[in-house]
Amino acid sequence: MEFSIADLLANFTDDKLIAPKVLEKKLDCQDEVSAHKLQIALDALAKVGVLIKERGRYRRNPEEQLVEGKLRCSSKGFCFAIQDAEEAEDIYIRESHLSSAWNGDRVLVKVTKEGSRRRSPEGEVRVILERANTSVLARVKEENQTFRAVPLDDRLLFELDLQDGDIDLKSAVDHLVHVEIKRYPLGRHSPIGLVTQVLGSDAQSAADTDIVCCKYDLPRTFPKAVLEEAAALEEQPVDEEDDRLDLRDLLTVTIRPKDSEQPLDIDDAITLVRTEDDHWQLGVHIADVSQVVVPDSALDREAQKRGTSVYLGDLTLPMLPEAVSQICALLPGKDRLALSVLFTLDDDGNILEFEIQPTIIRVDYSLSYQTVQNLLMAGGYLPNSPDSTEPSAVPDNPALSDMLGNLYRLSQQIHRQRHQRGAFDLNLPDTRFHYDDEGVLGAVITSSAMVARPMVLELMILANQAVASHLRALGVPGIYRVHPTPIYSDVQELMKLISNMGIELQLAQEDAIQPLDYQVFTQQFATSKTEKVLTYLLLETLKPAVYSTTPRPHFGLALEQGYTHFTSPLRRYSDLLVHRVLHAVFLEGRDRKSSRAKESVNLRHSSCHDKISWNVLPPEIHEAFELQFSALVGHLTEQEKIAQEAEEDLEGLKKAGFMQAHTGEIFQGLITGVQSYGFFVELEDLLVEGLVHVSSLKDDWYEYRSRQQRLVGRKNRRQFRLGDRVEVQVKSVDYYRQQIDLVAVGGGSEASDDDLDLEDGPSLDGED
Repeated sequence: MEFSIADLLANFTDDKLIAPKVLEKKLDCQDEVSAHKLQIALDALAKVGVLIKERGRYRRNPEEQLVEGKLRCSSKGFCFAIQDAEEAEDIYIRESHLSSAWNGDRVLVKVTKEGSRRRSPEGEVRVILERANTSVLARVKEENQTFRAVPLDDRLLFELDLQDGDIDLKSAVDHLVHVEIKRYPLGRHSPIGLVTQVLGSDAQSAADTDIVCCKYDLPRTFPKAVLEEAAALEEQPVDEEDDRLDLRDLLTVTIRPKDSEQPLDIDDAITLVRTEDDHWQLGVHIADVSQVVVPDSALDREAQKRGTSVYLGDLTLPMLPEAVSQICALLPGKDRLALSVLFTLDDDGNILEFEIQPTIIRVDYSLSYQTVQNLLMAGGYLPNSPDSTEPSAVPDNPALSDMLGNLYRLSQQIHRQRHQRGAFDLNLPDTRFHYDDEGVLGAVITSSAMVARPMVLELMILANQAVASHLRALGVPGIYRVHPTPIYSDVQELMKLISNMGIELQLAQEDAIQPLDYQVFTQQFATSKTEKVLTYLLLETLKPAVYSTTPRPHFGLALEQGYTHFTSPLRRYSDLLVHRVLHAVFLEGRDRKSSRAKESVNLRHSSCHDKISWNVLPPEIHEAFELQFSALVGHLTEQEKIAQEAEEDLEGLKKAGFMQAHTGEIFQGLITGVQSYGFFVELEDLLVEGLVHVSSLKDDWYEYRSRQQRLVGRKNRRQFRLGDRVEVQVKSVDYYRQQIDLVAVGGGSEASDDDLDLEDGPSLDGED
């Protein structure tokens, strides 16, 4: 198995000596070649002082003064190591001190010069922990009868020598190609690459999905060993004597976006019944993928490597092969193993108690959003709306209609409770949101078109929240989803922009940001004709959600005590790991303080919360989970970030291609950012952003006023400020970089005398 230096160092968590043989097993070095590579890496790390070698074994050097960061470079050769800690300083790395590291690589840096008030600290790369680029998009050139590849990304400051392969390099000259890196720079020797695919004569002639897959090195096929292992799987037999609740008699439904062919990534189902106590028993049932994908199998290692499924328009790059989904997906009429969260709720949606149980379920109906909408309207739970009704096969089952109606009412109560604690929703198109919970963005995305998705979303968030509280109460290792509070200055800038548009936003506390503030903001946006643009601007202030082994607050959901992902194990590796922890509790968990204690607790039930004062899992299992989770949370966060960037990149390419076809046309837009070099305009109907460079403003000499975020003409009193409406013409489009150059042909506003008296910015004539 290939491993990175980051994977290797993750095993050195304390000052204990570790033998190479132990590391070979942990890193799955199964042959002499990989074992030899491991030994080379260990000796190199010892030589640079990261590790200490004693009696043939190794330990981490506690005196090392190295800083970990991610390298970020510009096209001009300026590079900084960005540390993960929010308040940590960026470290400037001169090109001569990069030690062959490239943009995006994770590195260990030795600080060689401390920073001052005006200057960043300087350093040099000592160790490359993890390479970000295993392949590149490049253009082939020929020099002196040899072929080289020049990366399209101008932040990658190198060229590659090309090996001969199956593709004729002569015919690939001046073409866009995908290059697999076969060897990274070695001393003075250039990196070596192999052309694996010719995409086209230029970026525009290549398929946009090919560009994105190659750019982010997204695998479109599974390795042979993984496919063979998946093909050998058999459906899990239902053992009547197994320790599982049999819920196959309950009316069970899955709800999916469309009526088209049955998707194989459906891993959640719902039941709802009235109890004898006149309460509701809500069941959220999740496919028990952990019973099929076992630890350290080829399937497991591949799923861990991918981390998440990636959705590129009509193309899905799944985390697991189709054969696994065929066995695990919750398909109608199939007996399936599940992990179920069974809630007891009152009519107001309050949780009275819950339990987490391994179960057997059978889905009766797989319903599309449209079918649910039609059933709710037919049952009188929603007002009839002919405009929103589309042809859809509606099952003739009164019990199903009543169940959906009660689910809808109950989900509204749960939604109300979420909002009462301060959570907020963003009203945006849901075409890029592929999970039944809050997904990758941290904030709940809703669309007014259908009620089915918000209904399911509330139930899945409730299940995730309950599982997180259970892991925390049991004191067992977990993977938590953390959503940090936005940066105060970013919110202040947003409020300034919105003020220029005639909407005054206020914070509940002058010096603090709370989720409730965002809830109020979205309510104010809902009254504006530019709600969609304003909501996108608000979205930009949100910090990315991350995975953590510590239960910390989730801003978007207004949760202080921790939150996890549990409901999508076919599509997210983090969810699969949470399932494994729960199974460990079911099988190995201690339900009493000692074997002599008479009183025990039910480890599957919320009644055990606040009653546990002992370690539930055996020490060796507890420690193994802790080590694994600590090593994986950063990787899983990074993989979700890559998936999100790839999806956004594809969307950007489609927008750039669309705008290229409209070069020369005039559009209405809104100024969403002002800098010394120009201003950014969001084309309202298209949600496409472009730049009006200050050099294109020929009618006057414009001064940049940074505090007011505006460009002001010296003579004509014309200004361009945040929130102003403008008419712009599309001047040019760089398809690959997705850069749209615009020219202002109308709009802006007139500066007042007070505006003209404000002299807080430099005069610029467009040469910046």
